[in-house]
Amino acid sequence: MSRYILFLSLLFTSLFAESFITEEEYGKYLYSNPRGVSCSACHGIDAKGKVIATYFDKGTPKKLETNAITNLDYKRFAKALRKQKSVMPRYYLSNKETKALYNYIQGL
Repeated sequence: MSRYILFLSLLFTSLFAESFITEEEYGKYLYSNPRGVSCSACHGIDAKGKVIATYFDKGTPKKLETNAITNLDYKRFAKALRKQKSVMPRYYLSNKETKALYNYIQGL
C-alpha cells in the first residue's frame, strides 16, 4: 500500500513539474487524499472546519471540532502540517506540495 501511495505521489509530482496537471488540480488531489488521510474528512469540503466527534466528559456533552483553515497565513499553515504533537496527523509534504495545497485551500 505504501509503495502505491509513493508511486502516485511521484507520478503527480512529476506531472505537476511538467505542467500536465495544474497546481490547483494537484492541490485538490492533496486536499482529498494527501498521504492516505483526507484533509476534508476533518476540515470539511470547504475547509471551514466541522464537528468530527461528540462525547461526554463527566456527564457533560462535548464536541471535538476542527478549525477553519482558510484563514491561516502560509507560515502557520506549513507549521501545522509538520507539527508532531497534535490531534491532526503529521504530513510529510514537500515545500511545493505544501504550497499547492495552501493555494488550493485559499481558493475555496
